[in-house]
Amino acid sequence: MAGMQAEARGSRTADGGAPGGPVTEADAAAAGAVEEALRAHVAERLAEAHATDPAFAEDVAGSVRDLVLRGGKRLRARLLWWGWRACGGPAAGPGADRARDLAAALELLQVCAVVHDDVMDHSPVRRGGPSAHAGFALHHTRSGLRGSADAYGTAAAILVGDLALAWADDLAAATALAVPDGPRIQREWRALRAEMAAGQYLDLRAAATGATGLDEAVRIARLKSALYTVERPLALGAALAGAPERTTSVLRSAGRCAGLAFQLRDDLLGVYGDPRDTGKPAEDLCAGKLTYLRALAVRLAARSNDTAALHALTADSGPQAGAAAAREALERTGARELVEARIARLVRSGERRLAELRAEPDAVAALAGLLAQAAGVDTAAAAAGGRR
Repeated sequence: MAGMQAEARGSRTADGGAPGGPVTEADAAAAGAVEEALRAHVAERLAEAHATDPAFAEDVAGSVRDLVLRGGKRLRARLLWWGWRACGGPAAGPGADRARDLAAALELLQVCAVVHDDVMDHSPVRRGGPSAHAGFALHHTRSGLRGSADAYGTAAAILVGDLALAWADDLAAATALAVPDGPRIQREWRALRAEMAAGQYLDLRAAATGATGLDEAVRIARLKSALYTVERPLALGAALAGAPERTTSVLRSAGRCAGLAFQLRDDLLGVYGDPRDTGKPAEDLCAGKLTYLRALAVRLAARSNDTAALHALTADSGPQAGAAAAREALERTGARELVEARIARLVRSGERRLAELRAEPDAVAALAGLLAQAAGVDTAAAAAGGRR
């Protein structure tokens, strides 16, 4: 769940990774077009919700609208778009409209993920504002409603996430039905949804069991980010464009590298990120999350017989003293430095795979820059690498 946190401002976002604006003017234009498609679709769904019931529309559907339009870097949407463009998809016309619609569906799916994620993590903040369950609990208290405010907030937030998922599925299905390669899109979409749920559950389970295994940490990172955040959106763009398997395979491979780099960067920001920039507290150490960073530090501490570091990284201690001790252990074991080095290697590997694409150079360059931005590395250098 760490990979789905804090999307509001700056560096730690599930929708955009590193700080900074869009990679290129073309990327900014693409993101703006997706935003327009998203607003149009949400407006249609809200009108339908009002026809069903005004209170449902105002509270539940309105919360979906507010969350999806509140912010975020639109990383998945942008990756799908540039995957489409890198596979020969045109920048304008009916095909481009369908690509934007499918990208908008990803953003709605992400709302489902973050709303349910915040319920599971008891997170009060999302995208610089109250999380869905916190907002409903506050409304319950201010309105003097009966029963438990927390229970009310949790139940209502689950419905918000469910509705966002329904809207996402409807939009994805409509797009798939409109194109010859619809079955390919449906297969990718089904896999993406299952991987999203699997990553969430394994993350939850690992925290509950106190797991510290490096292999398990990598598996969670791959499900949460390498697949759900990067590889599947790229593959959806390729499927929509009707790309051959070799081209799709190259995109998948590049996305796998960049997606893992994205999650490793998110791990670092979950410990060292400034809440004023990320929009959420740096809470991963206190929550006992199994991240690659923490698992690597545990392994290094065990190898060096650093019992103090092991205790700090595995003890169930208070949020202040415990987090400070664990943070110091991460530094002392060298885990932070090693994770930074692995991020750099993964980005370079992704760049090499992208260089194999025989596609429009500007599209490949934009995609390379976007993948590097997600991993928190220099986007200009990465874009230049994509042009090689």
